[in-house]
Amino acid sequence: MSVVETAATPAQYVQHHLTHLTLNLKTFTLGEGGGFWTVNLDTLLVSLFIAVFIGTFLFLVSLSMKEIPGKFQNLAEVLLGFVDKTVKETFHGESKLIPPLALVIFMWIFCMNTMDLLPVDFIPRIFGLAGVSHFRILPTADLNATLAMSLTVFGLAIYYNISVKKGYFLKELFTSPFGKWLFPLNILFRLVEECVKPFTLALRLFGNMFAGELIFILIAILPWWSQWLPGGVWAIFHILVITLQAFIFMMLTIVYLSMAHDTH
Repeated sequence: MSVVETAATPAQYVQHHLTHLTLNLKTFTLGEGGGFWTVNLDTLLVSLFIAVFIGTFLFLVSLSMKEIPGKFQNLAEVLLGFVDKTVKETFHGESKLIPPLALVIFMWIFCMNTMDLLPVDFIPRIFGLAGVSHFRILPTADLNATLAMSLTVFGLAIYYNISVKKGYFLKELFTSPFGKWLFPLNILFRLVEECVKPFTLALRLFGNMFAGELIFILIAILPWWSQWLPGGVWAIFHILVITLQAFIFMMLTIVYLSMAHDTH
């Protein structure tokens, strides 16, 4: 939480915190604008930092496995057991990719969501000391990030539909649900169904995390002495949202990939 700078109006303060640090890939210049050749550099940096952190954590735990586990090994085993049980209950096929993929998705999204619990001005002010005027710390409040993750899941689902079902996939595409004589309608329905999945997956995560981020920013506009109660209550509630959104994304990923393996 923070006190709003006297020079900034509430609207300017909100806009400032919702503006990305961008990089133009043509000119390699930092800015605040948008465009096709522009990437949100803050989203990329935070996402990659968390990915490296998770990979390093799991790698170090794997190197220090003991019969009497320590606290980090216990944490890794609890997460692995939870994800493995969820996959076995939901996934109807056999795959060596799905369990580790589900584990990484849950941990990655959960850790990215957790960035929303940091004080609103903490990270931006640190970057401000280096002359960076804008820096958003929450990658999952960026639709580009959530859409990229959901399109990756969509690509895997298409791959498994073709590689596992083979000829049955074409039969399913042309004949389900109205029979072979209405194959144009069947194809249209299937295209709509498949295209809706990645967008709903991305928008659900983005919408919830963007709303949570915005509420924290609005609380930060309040006088400093009145921020603690609403900020504390919202932070406690937001922990549930953070965990639930990571679980839902992981669960739907497993369901979509299970449907891609199902030939019935």
